[in-house]
Amino acid sequence: MPDIGVALLYFAVFLFSTTLHEAAHAWAALRGGDPTAYHGGQVSLDPWPHVRREPFGMVVLPLISVLIAGWPLGFASAPYDPTWAERHPRRAAWMALAGPASNFALVLLAGGLLRVGALAGVFTAPESITFGALAAADLAHWETIGRVLSVVFSLNLLLTAFNLLPLPPLDGSAVLALGLAPETARRYQGFLRGTPMLGWIGLYAAWQLFDVVFDPIFTGAASLLYPGVTYG
Repeated sequence: MPDIGVALLYFAVFLFSTTLHEAAHAWAALRGGDPTAYHGGQVSLDPWPHVRREPFGMVVLPLISVLIAGWPLGFASAPYDPTWAERHPRRAAWMALAGPASNFALVLLAGGLLRVGALAGVFTAPESITFGALAAADLAHWETIGRVLSVVFSLNLLLTAFNLLPLPPLDGSAVLALGLAPETARRYQGFLRGTPMLGWIGLYAAWQLFDVVFDPIFTGAASLLYPGVTYG
């Protein structure tokens, strides 16, 4: 049975990080000319409009999984106009990129604060690292702060890496359109939307491959927090 306090911390970080992710999608779509998600109230850091759209994925499933396994599993979504996406494939690709980019911004913020704490001497490099535990501290309050920052860093690194996998229906599959000519991107995105079975295949492949992809990313990112210390 996971520690309830740590489990609820993971849930709180998941809820905020997912809200930011979907708000970034909605904001980028609005900037690109599609107000669909804006009219749904999703250009907002208030979790409620996002929870209202996906209550099972943002609350029920994450709470169940975090209390059973110790970390949250969930999903969310922001609506968009497929006609707009077909007319403006590059804008749609930027919309897709905005979500994981917001999670990466949280990785940089949490990582920067952990690095500052290490330079100030309040955090030290742990002998070994685990997901959500990247800082050692002598004092209890600094240990708590280090744990919060570690969870923000770890969970958002996971969300960034997972969502950027170039597999449908993940954001990374849509981001690929940024490297294509407009007409090719339009046909590519139409193919993705018109072949829903690809989403199930992509999710299965992502589930099978992710540990292999994420483990070196996590270890490398954690090593950057403490120059001279190597984790492997």
